[in-house]
Amino acid sequence: MRFTATKPAKRVALVAALGVGLLTATGCGYINAQQTTHTYSASDGIRADIGSLQLRNMLIVSADQTGSAGSASAGGPGRLLGTVFNTSDQDVTLTVKDDANTIRIDVPKKGQVQLSQSGKDVTLSKAGAVPGSLAKLAVTAGSASQDVEVPVLDGSLAEYRQYIPTPSATASPSGSASGSASGSASGSASGSASPSATGTASATSTR
Repeated sequence: MRFTATKPAKRVALVAALGVGLLTATGCGYINAQQTTHTYSASDGIRADIGSLQLRNMLIVSADQTGSAGSASAGGPGRLLGTVFNTSDQDVTLTVKDDANTIRIDVPKKGQVQLSQSGKDVTLSKAGAVPGSLAKLAVTAGSASQDVEVPVLDGSLAEYRQYIPTPSATASPSGSASGSASGSASGSASGSASPSATGTASATSTR
């Protein structure tokens, strides 16, 4: 004798199969943390938010200085790299202090300054730390100030060799520079992103 499943029985079986499928599909997401909810800098530099300014992929490149006794020294100059985004509707000046100078970087409203571009270089009189360690910089944007620890790299990575300043270099964000791009500043942008607005960015140094 052959039995045929009734419609209620078929419905129960279908619901059970769907339940098992949903548990299988969502099990990993339920147990494990979703990595996309965590923000991080996908590069060698660090990120920091100071007032309305967003510092992305900030780092210092410097030659590996060696003292007379063969020990590493942080006495050589270093160049600050990274991108500074301005999320406000007003121009904002980013101030960076090293041991000997106060460096000013003017960031246009809803714009950006990429410190790797020609004419926007910021050279510190001293890197502040040997390559492979962290240098502390006192950074101010408007009324907000913060001490930021920035990694110091040497020329081991080919992409940074062209930015290493010569030992005779002094702190000198060079003159003024203008540049334009389209878009808007984004808090999740990395140092290589380019959301910006048309504007004039300048960096000046005062001793």
